[in-house]
This record gives sequence, structure tokens and C-alpha cells, in this order.
Amino acid sequence: MPHDPYKALYIHIPFCKSRCIYCDFTTKAQDSSSPEITEYFEDLISKIREFSKAGELSSIETVYIGGGTPTHAGNANLTSLLYALGISMHLTPSVECTVEANPESLDERMVDDLWALGVNRLSLGVQSFDDNLLSLIGRAHNSEEAANAIRTAQRKFENISVDLMCGLPGQTLDSFISDARQAIELGVKHISIYPLSVEEHTPLNNMICANMLPEPDEDLQADMMEEASRILRQSGFLHYEVANYAIPGYESRHNCSYWQGIPYLGIGFSATTMTQNASRRMRVQDNHVVDDLNASQMVAEDLMLAMRMAKGVSDDKLNEAALILPQAMQAFQDLAADGFLEHADNRWQPTKRGWLCGNHLYGALLDLSNQ
Repeated sequence: MPHDPYKALYIHIPFCKSRCIYCDFTTKAQDSSSPEITEYFEDLISKIREFSKAGELSSIETVYIGGGTPTHAGNANLTSLLYALGISMHLTPSVECTVEANPESLDERMVDDLWALGVNRLSLGVQSFDDNLLSLIGRAHNSEEAANAIRTAQRKFENISVDLMCGLPGQTLDSFISDARQAIELGVKHISIYPLSVEEHTPLNNMICANMLPEPDEDLQADMMEEASRILRQSGFLHYEVANYAIPGYESRHNCSYWQGIPYLGIGFSATTMTQNASRRMRVQDNHVVDDLNASQMVAEDLMLAMRMAKGVSDDKLNEAALILPQAMQAFQDLAADGFLEHADNRWQPTKRGWLCGNHLYGALLDLSNQ
């Protein structure tokens, strides 16, 4: 269908050194020297060239190479991919270009080459600085390697993000606070906090079912997220999205694009593409349509997605939405009365309760298109 230009590009690399016990992403453990990885990258490069010739990359403003573990694929494969990307689109310094990395597969040469080829942001999968927890969940690095990887990245990169997890089996509030403080002390500019979730068909789920590990304590996870917010805010970080904190100016533009209704193109196995125009929004994954929304459903989804962001929805945007969803204003007032939203400075913003009870908030806004 005729569609608005893609503004964001996601490239999926489905390979890791090993799979963590909680992982349900589309990835596989594969030796880094495997011909399968090289063949996969060759196919990615071919698709990038095809999309470029079709004019689909001309308006891209953010690029995110994720996985999996892109750095596990090795310097030669990543260099080939980024070179092809550089000659297929305007990969200028104004384009935010992020590569996900794990500590065990990032070295000085790779840092230098990624920087030289247009990458300007690294996202490191640290998860914890506790060696016992890292071993338990199946990470391929230890705490010292994580800290060294951050320092290695800082040789070239100022814009570095780390992922931390909360609610891991045996993790205490004190140990999680220690993780957050260590990330701050290492000088990273962006921190993502993810509560552990138990997905079916993962080793973690099997271990919980066999009473080998306890289920995550949701109350403890909530305490951890509240402490993270307090500590990070005290250190100058903005809590700009439900799971993300950044020093001002270092917010992830790519992550925000998913919550702002910006069309994005996905390349690679399992990557999702969101295509839209004024009357229709479609999400396609591996050539299968997984979402097909009409105009009213799009508006309801935009209101819901905006509630992942601290800035929420402006009065003007809500009034505009109410032209298509007349019940939207009452819904916002009801959610505010129940403590999920607050209204200040001409904006409707999620409260702490709204984020901690996100399923209720998001569900109430999605339901607007069914009323």
C-alpha cells in the first residue's frame, strides 16, 4: 500500500555465543566462525541494497542493529554490513546509529571500526555486575569483563547505554542498587532497567516449574524499579520512558520512535516492519501481517504508546484524538481520578502507579477503539 516514509531502521542479528535461561527472542547459539552467520550477513546486505534502490532508506533518521548479539558475529561481518549501509543511505552523524554488544565480544579493534563506519551509540547487555547472578542466568561474561567493555567502548563512544535486570533469582534489593550505582560510576549516559519476565518454553520457566528456582517477586521488582528511579534521578538521569533513563540529550531516539507512531523498517529474520498512511497501519513480520489497524485503532494505539513516555500526551493531541474517539477525554479523566494519569502543564502524563500497573493503563486506552 502507499505509505509514509520509513524513519527508523531495525536490523536483526539472530546469533549469540550462548542463550540465557530467560531468553525467548529469535536467536540461536552459533559459533562465530560458522558459515551460516556469513551467509546471513550476505543476505542482509542484499536486502539493504534492494530497499535502497526502491528509495525506502532515503528518510531514515535512526538505525538500530540488535539481536541476538551483533558483535558475536565478528568484526568482518559487521564491517561489511555497515559499509553496505553507509553507501545505501545517508549515514551521516545526524543519524543515530546503535549497535548492541555483549562484553565478551567487544574489543578495541571492533570499537574503532564501528566508530569509523558511522556507529555513534553502543548498547551493552550487562544485566548485572554480580558474578553469581551472571553465571546463574547463563551470561557469557563476568562483572570485570562488563566493566572493561564499558571502558573500552569509552575510548571512542560517549553515547553508551547498558541494560540491567531486576528480579533475578536470588537478587536482593541491595545487590540491584549496587548494580545501578556501578553503572553510574562507570559514566554511562543511558541505562535501561528490565524486570525479569518468565516466558514459556524457556529454561527459566522449566526450572521454575520444577521448583529449582523461585518465581520472580513482583513486589520486590517494583521496589527495585522505584529505587532505580530514585538513585538515577539523583545522579542526573531523566526517567524518560517506562524502562529507560538517560542523561539529558542522550535519550534513545530509535527507542522513542516505537512509541511515537513513526514508521519503521525491519530487515532480517523475525524483524517487524510498521507501515502506515493516514487510514491504515500494518505490522509485518517474516512476510506475515501481524497487525492491521484502521484509523480509529491507530489513534487509540498512539495514545497507549505515548503513555510509555514520561511526557505523555498534550492537550492538543488529546483533543485531536477525541475527534475520532469521542470517549477519549472521559477515559483520560477517569484514569486520572484512579491515579494512573496526572494532568499538569497542558499534558496528560503517566504516574508511578500508571507505569507499575501498565497493563491496566495500556488496556484501557486500547479499548477506546472498541467502544
